[in-house]
Amino acid sequence: MTPAITLLKKKRIHHEVLKYEHDSNAPSFGLEAVEKLNLAAECVFKTLVVSTEREELAVVVVPVATKLSEKKVAKALGAKKVSMAKAEAVVASTGYILGGVSPIAQKKRLSTLIDTSAKQLTTVYVSAGKRGLEVALSPSDLAELTQGKFADVSV
Repeated sequence: MTPAITLLKKKRIHHEVLKYEHDSNAPSFGLEAVEKLNLAAECVFKTLVVSTEREELAVVVVPVATKLSEKKVAKALGAKKVSMAKAEAVVASTGYILGGVSPIAQKKRLSTLIDTSAKQLTTVYVSAGKRGLEVALSPSDLAELTQGKFADVSV
């Protein structure tokens, strides 16, 4: 049980946990989930953590087959520029290991942006907080749980 799954159960949010055998040599953990769970790539989202020029961290949730646009993220956050956060900062602020960072139930609440493409979907899949574990839920429930806002943040 991960903090993300515990919170989903506690809040009685409709969700489904999907498990697969994780390969630590996989070049992309997100695309590995797509392949092993036989899911559409546009429905599976990766959780990234960025740092602003003021060294404030923020979470960005984007489809696994896309790339995060640092320019679009900076604009959505009202920052001059952003870059990927250092691994140790990600682990310390989220409480999750890299490759298993869930946007749900992080140790510290960070500003969260969810790519607008999620709004068109009935179900999105995000990390459940452990490599090899995904959770399916509605985009609106994801936004509510993370207090996230939808923004155009990928390319």
